[in-house]
Amino acid sequence: MSGGASESSSAAFCTELVRNHDFENYASTLFAPLRCRRALLALYAFNVEIAKVREQITQPLPGEIRLQWWADMLAGAGHGGVEGNPVAAELLLAVRDHGLPVERLSRLIEAHQFDLYNDPMPHMMALEQYLCDTSCALFSLAARVVGHETDAMDHLAHHAGLAHGIAQVIARLGFDASRRQSFVPLQLLEQHGVDPEKMFAGQDTPALRAALRALAEDARSHLKNAMAMLPDVPPDSRTVYLSLAMVRRALNAQARADNDPFMPRPASRLRILWTLWRASRARPCRG
Repeated sequence: MSGGASESSSAAFCTELVRNHDFENYASTLFAPLRCRRALLALYAFNVEIAKVREQITQPLPGEIRLQWWADMLAGAGHGGVEGNPVAAELLLAVRDHGLPVERLSRLIEAHQFDLYNDPMPHMMALEQYLCDTSCALFSLAARVVGHETDAMDHLAHHAGLAHGIAQVIARLGFDASRRQSFVPLQLLEQHGVDPEKMFAGQDTPALRAALRALAEDARSHLKNAMAMLPDVPPDSRTVYLSLAMVRRALNAQARADNDPFMPRPASRLRILWTLWRASRARPCRG
C-alpha cells in the first residue's frame, strides 16, 4: 500500500471511530475549518481510545498496559512504529503539524488511570483536577489545532471542560454505579447524606437528587462563564465549543422531576446535528 493510500485509510479509520463512539465531537468537526478537520478527528479518536479502555477491561492491569502503550508511543519509547495503529499514526501527524504539546496528551492518559479502579472521587477539587487533565485539555488541544492559543483561550477551555465534564459525570451515573464506581465526589455525597450502597444498587433517592442538583449547578456556573467568553474568541475557534449546546440540553433534562438519574437518555444523531447547527447560528458563535 502506498504512503498516500495508507494515510487516507488511517484518516478514514479515525473518522469512523469518532462518528461511531463520539458523534457529538464528530458533528462539531463538520462546522470546523476544512484544514483542521483531519487533526481534530485524530485528537478525538485518540480520546475515544483512551476513554473506552475502562469499558473494555474487568481488571485494572490490562487497562494499565493499554494506557502505558499510548504513553510510551507519545514518548517515542519502544513498540516500534505505529503503522499498525491508525489512530496513533494520525495523532503523531497532528502533533507534528499543529505543535500539540505531548505533555498535555500524556497527562490525559495518566488521568484516565483513575478510571480503572473503584476508588471514589474524594472531593470536588479532585474531580476538577481530573477534568482539567481530560475534558479541559481536549478543548484546549482542539483550539490549538484550529490555530489559536492564548491565556484567554485556555481560560475558556477550562470553564468549557468543567461544564462538559461534570455533565458527563451526571449522565454516566448509571454506568459508573453498575461498576461500583463513583465520579460524583464522595464529600458531596456525604454532605447530602447519600448512602453509596443505595447509589450502587441504582436506587433513586431524594438525597442523591440533591447531590446531583448541586453538581449540576456547578456545571451551569462554568457553562455560563464559558458562554460569556465565547464571543471574544476568533470565529474559527468557536466551532470547537459547539458541544456546549449539548451540555445545556443535558443539564436541563437532568433538572426535570421525571428524570431517572440512572437511565441514560442519549440524544439522537439528528438531534445532535440540529442542536449544533442552531448553536452555530446563535450570537455567541456568530459574533
